Amino acid sequence: MDFNIKRETFLNGVQRTLGIVEKKTTMPILNNVLIRTDRNKIRVIASDREVSLIADYDAEIIEEGDITVSARKLYEMIREMQGDDVHFSAGENHIAKLNCLKSNYRLSGMSADDFPAVEDSGEEENALFKINGKVLRDLIHKTAFAMSTDDIRKQLNGVLLETENVGTKYHVRMVATDGHRLAVAYVETDSVDALNLEQGVIIPRKGLGEIRKLMEDETEAVGIGIQKGLFVIRTSNSSLKVRLIDGEYPDYRRVIPTETGLMVNFDKESVLHALKRMNVVSSDRYSSVIINFTKDKMVLNSTNPDVGEARDEIDIVYNEDDVAVAFNVAYIIDAIEVIEEKDVFFEIGIDRKPCVVRPVGNDHYLCIVMPLQI
Repeated sequence: MDFNIKRETFLNGVQRTLGIVEKKTTMPILNNVLIRTDRNKIRVIASDREVSLIADYDAEIIEEGDITVSARKLYEMIREMQGDDVHFSAGENHIAKLNCLKSNYRLSGMSADDFPAVEDSGEEENALFKINGKVLRDLIHKTAFAMSTDDIRKQLNGVLLETENVGTKYHVRMVATDGHRLAVAYVETDSVDALNLEQGVIIPRKGLGEIRKLMEDETEAVGIGIQKGLFVIRTSNSSLKVRLIDGEYPDYRRVIPTETGLMVNFDKESVLHALKRMNVVSSDRYSSVIINFTKDKMVLNSTNPDVGEARDEIDIVYNEDDVAVAFNVAYIIDAIEVIEEKDVFFEIGIDRKPCVVRPVGNDHYLCIVMPLQI
């Protein structure tokens, strides 16, 4: 094979595979990326059998062919080169050669025949649900922080994706929980044709991270769908497939309070910065913040015998009874930080019931946080 390609294009393309390729594996070829010519493009493929990425990039094809090479080493070589264009070639001996200006590299590869098969059928496109890339990115941003890292309950090591008919509208919803907090976010759409997930599917942590990276600069509509136990997302030049978690997600609706607690209205930035000041003295052993609510006032206290103490006072809108609650300070920061609106509702649960965080004037997001014992 033989082709010329813009260095920046090649670098970005290989970089996108680094989170997928296996770092520790009994199959060395899973450390590799497959490069294959396709008319006037090259196709870059990475897979760890659970997550697969196929992406096409413009190139000047001189001779058709394919090869697999170490994704990490290829990325490092391209990164250190100087110049605008890279010349890449490989022969039957599976040795890749890279040239850029006066820089030259030789990289040992492996046969493309040994690379795991990654399906990419063009017929899939008609079966995919269209959603704006920014909208999908926001759904992930507002829920992913609440995923569990406990391997015992694998169903919680991902986000639930589900759809629901609500009146004349259609909700696409993501949910995440680790048992101590629950984040729920949804978007509303009129389209109901291509995505029917009333039972929901669970997208695993690693796959979700790759979806988020793929959506970083995506502002156009992308296609999403479920095919053969895989979550599929397709952009204009890429196709990402993620194997879903096989299991039943817990009934998160049972956690959402049905009774209204004590309502607090506060400015997001003021309280967020105060919480971060409390977080300065926290550690793995001591991570709580005690919040005292009195008339139009919020007093925060955090104590860590290993570090010291912190105290802060914020003006808020509050006209209920005096109350004190304690939380893991990082959980409250996470819940508030993803809110885009200026003002936040904080609903205090009575008798150590869960508290609810949500933006003022927008019901498309909420986060429930369990309080700690004072």
